[in-house]
Amino acid sequence: QVRLAESGGDSVQAGESLRLTCTISGVSVNNACMGWFRQAPGKEREEFAIAMIGNDGTEYDDSVKDRFTVSRDNVENAVYLQMNSLKPEDTAIYSCAADSRRSGSDGTICYRRDFMYSYWGQGTQVTVSS
Repeated sequence: QVRLAESGGDSVQAGESLRLTCTISGVSVNNACMGWFRQAPGKEREEFAIAMIGNDGTEYDDSVKDRFTVSRDNVENAVYLQMNSLKPEDTAIYSCAADSRRSGSDGTICYRRDFMYSYWGQGTQVTVSS
């Protein structure tokens, strides 16, 4: 059984930092594409991961590039999202997701599109005040 659980969400001021953690069971992070998605208040979840990591590297949405960093720990089987210089528009529920059919190696490519991901966590709330 695959399970993902996010933690680390909080309420912060603009300019501050947060680190989100996604712990996974049932799938090895070094054998899957892992993505972070977000859903802002009153909006649908974004269709494309804001950050993604696989064996072929990392990829970011332009809205978070140079501010957010995605990483993983193969021993802890966890994925992290370091968020710096947070802005009020970053306020959202952040969810991690796993595409276990691809890993970014062995001829597979990781994609940021949401429908590529089979497993999802419940999300963690990030609120950024100005």
